[in-house]
Amino acid sequence: MKKTINFNKGFLPAAILSCAIIVFGIVGFFVKGINLGLDFRPGLIEEIRVAEPVAEISYKGSANVSMDLSAGQMDIIISGTGADNETRSFNFAVLKTVGELAAEVNKLADVTMTVKNASYDSTKLFLNSAVTNQLTSTPIYIYPAGTSEITTDDIRNALGEVGGNIKQLGTGADASYQIRMGVSEGDAQNEIQSSINDKLYKAFGKEKVAIVKTDFIGAGMSKSTSIKSIIMFIAVVGLIWLYATIRFHWDFALGSVIALIHDTLIMFTFIIWTQMEFSSTVLAAVLTIVGYSINATVVILDRVRYNLKMMPEAKTFNEILNKSLSDTFTRSVLTTVTTLFAVVSLFVFTSGSIKDFSLAMIVGLICGMYSSIFISSGFISSTRKNWKSEYGVHHSLKHVRADDV
Repeated sequence: MKKTINFNKGFLPAAILSCAIIVFGIVGFFVKGINLGLDFRPGLIEEIRVAEPVAEISYKGSANVSMDLSAGQMDIIISGTGADNETRSFNFAVLKTVGELAAEVNKLADVTMTVKNASYDSTKLFLNSAVTNQLTSTPIYIYPAGTSEITTDDIRNALGEVGGNIKQLGTGADASYQIRMGVSEGDAQNEIQSSINDKLYKAFGKEKVAIVKTDFIGAGMSKSTSIKSIIMFIAVVGLIWLYATIRFHWDFALGSVIALIHDTLIMFTFIIWTQMEFSSTVLAAVLTIVGYSINATVVILDRVRYNLKMMPEAKTFNEILNKSLSDTFTRSVLTTVTTLFAVVSLFVFTSGSIKDFSLAMIVGLICGMYSSIFISSGFISSTRKNWKSEYGVHHSLKHVRADDV
């Protein structure tokens, strides 16, 4: 016979611990605030690299010529009046260095590729995304990945009074730098971006600054996204409460919702104090945990409902709770651990927003199992302290229906 664990002894300490953590999160909200991502705060995010170009390419003919560069090959697209419409592809598996690549590219009429570092690996090249890929007499610079020699302090000093938040992405020579600048209503993206880039060009030289990616969201869009996210969360919790009320009993449903809100607040405490960027990806992690947590809670509540009918000898409601929690404990742990295997793998082997998603999921999975056992059950236990004296064992069993406890 499976041993029954007295989980009810942990209900009060767990409630005190959770309250302390939530209060800690509230304090953090006022002290540190939430590190809102661009989805929820108007502003500009620009990712840059600073490196000496390894080559430059230009075109002096009359046709329309553009260039695409990927990790596997370079494509030169030729079109226009009087030109043979064609695409010339240069495979980096064959042309392994910048020097070999340039030798082939220079065979094209009126196209000139000037090399500054002939031995560099051709698979580690990128273009400045802020510059058109249309080839003209003005050279387009080709940059090497993995040669950064600057730091976040260098970027911060270069921006000076322009300010902004600077974050290093990657490590060592492979590092790029994310600059985030808040905006006000009416601020134009071009003006802000020009202000940032002018400072960077002056500090490092225009030819050395490569813009990898740029994102911008206005104040109106940011406000709309925030409001929709709040409405979505309330709707999700409301529907879960309705489902639990129909399937179980009002105190079971309310206990489930309290556990969900508890998990959300604990996750926000973690997000606040670690200053993880709260983006739409992290919001997805929070909503995923809401679904995971209610599933774990429903399994326990189903067992409680079953044991209410099968344990007429129970003298207190806590006996039924302890038996139900003991019956489902192994399943809860195994489900959480196996899910953690996948999430931890994501955290270890990915970067950027997916890493933040997986870290939030790790915290949420552990918290979801904890709240299903101690917070939801603890609340239900508190509402049924007088279960025996109020209903009596036989009276309670008489009124228990298959779909309502």
